[in-house]
Amino acid sequence: MNMRKEQLGIGMIELLIALLVSLVALMGAAGLVVRTVQQEAESYQRLQALTLVQDMVDRINVNRQVVTCYSNGANGETLGTGVTFATDVQDCGGSDQQNRADADMLAWHNALLGASEKDADDDTINLGSMIGARGCIEQVDAANRLYRVTVAWQGLSETVTPTSDCGQGQYGAEPKRRAVSILIRLANLS
Repeated sequence: MNMRKEQLGIGMIELLIALLVSLVALMGAAGLVVRTVQQEAESYQRLQALTLVQDMVDRINVNRQVVTCYSNGANGETLGTGVTFATDVQDCGGSDQQNRADADMLAWHNALLGASEKDADDDTINLGSMIGARGCIEQVDAANRLYRVTVAWQGLSETVTPTSDCGQGQYGAEPKRRAVSILIRLANLS
């Protein structure tokens, strides 16, 4: 009879050890799932940023005669989160071209704010953009018509700090700031 009670006690200890090992394995799997979801969100935000950068590059290419309107001359232009859009672009040499530049800048500003996708329950809430999306257009070299279009946003974890100044100081720790840029050179077609 004593032998049977000892075996029951050992069986209970074995069960507790097996539960502990299972718990550790499940915690590891849960951590892996969380990290995977985080990386998926980071990837989705980067894809959105690349799409928005290419969108503005295309808009500039279509209206290249007034490219300085997009970059506000040598001053550079910043749009998106934390920026109030103002149609104060330079005199672009023609009202149609200036109106087109203004419309392009407003559309890009709204896209950076996520206006392309709304909350199903409340259409005043924008969902279609990165966290704190901000777009910058800067003139790199006026003589060679070289411009840089950048989109910056807040990442979910820290990584290497981007070299671009776009969005600098806007997202807390600089290693959380993400940025993608395209450098474009425009031919003078006139």
